[in-house]
Amino acid sequence: MATLQRSPSAGASLARITAPLSAALDRLSPRERQAVLIALWVVGLVLLWWLAVGPALTTLREAPARHARLDAQLGQMQRMAASATALRSESTAQAPGRDQVLRALEAATASLGPTAQLSVLGDRATATLRGTPPAALAQWLAQVRINARLLPLESQLTRDPATSGWNGTVVLSGPGLAGGG
Repeated sequence: MATLQRSPSAGASLARITAPLSAALDRLSPRERQAVLIALWVVGLVLLWWLAVGPALTTLREAPARHARLDAQLGQMQRMAASATALRSESTAQAPGRDQVLRALEAATASLGPTAQLSVLGDRATATLRGTPPAALAQWLAQVRINARLLPLESQLTRDPATSGWNGTVVLSGPGLAGGG
């Protein structure tokens, strides 16, 4: 019968490692021994802080700002998803008639006030802009896209330094304008 040889236990391995350290501490005077033990405790606490407590506190400190950023991103994504769903449902519906498109286009253009003029010729509508504020132009384009279902074909816009607005033309077209003259 073969006999099984056991590997030394963990306690025996630890005793072999700590025996020289214990012997070295025993050779020191009580005051030196106390200083070495205090130094070891300080090093151990610094390592504990550096490896465990510090990173956890940093994560906790940064969590509210990160949470707010992620909430803002989530809100933006939800708004974009709702807009995409609305546009998808509108694109499957029948295109609006020419009269309905023209009413929606005129209503959107009226919101720009005296900074825009509209002319419709055939299947294209041209908006001439003079000093139109950027936010108002963005809102107008969204309204025209959603309500009148028109998209810009061409745009020639320049920034007006005097009014900080846009000057130029935007040519729009869509299926609703093609339905008659």
